[in-house]
Amino acid sequence: MASNLKNLSDHNTQSIPSAVDMRFGIVVSEWNSEITNSLLRGATNTILASGAKESNILISYVPGSFELPHGAQLLIESDEVDAVICLGCIIQGETRHFEFICKAVAEGIMNLGLDYNIPVIFGVLTTNTLEQAIDRSGGKHGNKGVEAAVSAIKMIDLQKDFE
Repeated sequence: MASNLKNLSDHNTQSIPSAVDMRFGIVVSEWNSEITNSLLRGATNTILASGAKESNILISYVPGSFELPHGAQLLIESDEVDAVICLGCIIQGETRHFEFICKAVAEGIMNLGLDYNIPVIFGVLTTNTLEQAIDRSGGKHGNKGVEAAVSAIKMIDLQKDFE
């Protein structure tokens, strides 16, 4: 596993475009909130450090990861956002429920981006254990929220290149 080797959130801050004029929607799952709140802190801190105004970050909460695509759609349709970041945490259990939820959430998020022509970022941890989730939400392997924010900023910048 690549995460055994390094902090996956390490990035060159010089390679991140300015987010000064960008507006972000962030949809956060309330399920596994100790993890998702850490992802949210990582995402918002990264966006703010890239120059965005706090007033240009709109945060909405949904009950679980399965509801992330619908929450993102509501944000896209009701507010002027340049990108939506979806933050959640799905931890493997003893049933196939994990597989169904992961597949549905990933496809839902991908389809929103394509249907609305807006970056919709998959910031969802899909881990085998709580320990792995902790390691990827600010622990020894970084913070997926940071990575999702960097992706959103870069994708907004890329999209502006084609306008």
